[in-house]
Amino acid sequence: MKIVLASGNKGKINEFKNLMPNDEVIAFKELIGEFEVVEDRDTFQGNAIKKAQEIYAKIDDENIVVISDDSGITVPSINNEPGIYSARYAGENASDKDNNNKLISKLIQKGLERTPAFYTACIAIVYKGETYTVHGWMHGEVLNKEIGEGGFGYDPMFIPKDYNKTLGELPLEVKKSFSHRSKALKLAKQVLEVIL
Repeated sequence: MKIVLASGNKGKINEFKNLMPNDEVIAFKELIGEFEVVEDRDTFQGNAIKKAQEIYAKIDDENIVVISDDSGITVPSINNEPGIYSARYAGENASDKDNNNKLISKLIQKGLERTPAFYTACIAIVYKGETYTVHGWMHGEVLNKEIGEGGFGYDPMFIPKDYNKTLGELPLEVKKSFSHRSKALKLAKQVLEVIL
């Protein structure tokens, strides 16, 4: 199956390719070049739908499946930040390091070494003009420092429930077995089985 991913995030694209080894996953840029979708909705679901629908409309081929994902980390003890702003927490075009440093400084300001947090992933699928969404969550704790070199985004700061290592220390295969994106993708695959 040919799936167009409505993302330019290399870490996310690689993760989808790893999670869907039997499908041809390509980034939308390979088909339509540079194209920016403004993420101005107030939920992960709203942003995921907007990205998928705009890319689908731009490609203009009803037989193509467009999948988008909007995801991030939420820390209840700091007003549910960064939430939908996870990718741009430290500003537009912020690097993972910039975003992590901002979250670390917020936790330190609050005197928190570690505190409950959770990841949300919403996957939107657009096919033949119809839109479908699914969600996945991963709970655990966020630290006020980075440990480990693996993963991307906030992974080196996040310890999943029932583990004592960060996602930055755990092998990709372990993360794949329970991540928010893996859970959402499992549901997305069920949707695809029904609609294709």
